[in-house]
Amino acid sequence: MPEIIDDKSQYCIPFLLERLQAHQARHASDPNAPPFFLGLNGVQGAGKTVLVSTLQKTLRSPPYSLPTVTLSLDDIYLTHADQVALAQSHPDNPLLQHRGQPSTHDLALGERVFASLRNNQPTKIPQYDKSAFAGQGDRVPEEKWEIVNKEGEERVRVVIFEGWCVGFRARDERTLRERWEAAVRAKESGEGYDGRLGYVKFEDVRVVNEALKKYDVLTDQLDALIHIDAQNTRFVYDWRQEQERTLRAVKGTGMTEEQVNQFVDGYYPSYELFTDTLREGVFKPSPGSTDRSESAATSEADWQGRQLRLVVDKNRRAQEVVRI
Repeated sequence: MPEIIDDKSQYCIPFLLERLQAHQARHASDPNAPPFFLGLNGVQGAGKTVLVSTLQKTLRSPPYSLPTVTLSLDDIYLTHADQVALAQSHPDNPLLQHRGQPSTHDLALGERVFASLRNNQPTKIPQYDKSAFAGQGDRVPEEKWEIVNKEGEERVRVVIFEGWCVGFRARDERTLRERWEAAVRAKESGEGYDGRLGYVKFEDVRVVNEALKKYDVLTDQLDALIHIDAQNTRFVYDWRQEQERTLRAVKGTGMTEEQVNQFVDGYYPSYELFTDTLREGVFKPSPGSTDRSESAATSEADWQGRQLRLVVDKNRRAQEVVRI
């Protein structure tokens, strides 16, 4: 697997520090100010893990020395038992047969963790073991979770919330159907449709879209968002193949190429449906909605400038940087 070079932090760190400074200024007179919540969305395999590590290390080190914690969307997956129950309750929906899609996460757990961190309380950070149950995954026992904000410790000042669909916004019913119908037409035209949305039933994606609406309880708490986008979303197939080849070489076990493609197929309809909601702006108020404003306490125009989009090529190199 090619080494993933971090050429993204040079854009992300100044953006993050600027937004953090604005957050601190706004809460300057509040001794119980909440931490700064940064969302980080990245196409699977685009170098998100390396970037998160760099951001966290930078923030924790001088001259900033800010206690920082990372919470992955993966870490609030449903327990294995609950995931099995979800799959069994939707036996004909291929999108819910394994972890990944909106509805396979424990949002109540996510809300509790966010609320505890926001209130500067001692907080257990969930962990998930993807290798459990022969790769189906399960939550790590709670007694093994890291605890932050313990008595006598400096409070967490920055929370990085990362994941492949962090920040995705649900579509209205009409747009959802139009997108799905367009994908079906493209598939049936025989003109080289390479997506997956056209191969699943409308009701299957509708279930995911309905579930995604509930994720706003977390998304609306973000103060800023970084989006690692790809020039071509199809790169995700190659990137996941590379990751799995490395895993097989290191551990002697891993998914076959066919299994990897099937795995990514399960995610791909959501990339087709919801990536544009990020490109348009996570914090942009939708018509007729209340302002999705920073910590829900700012002006109509303040949604601008709070999102950074990096478009990467097949080698994961940033080719375009857009402030939204």
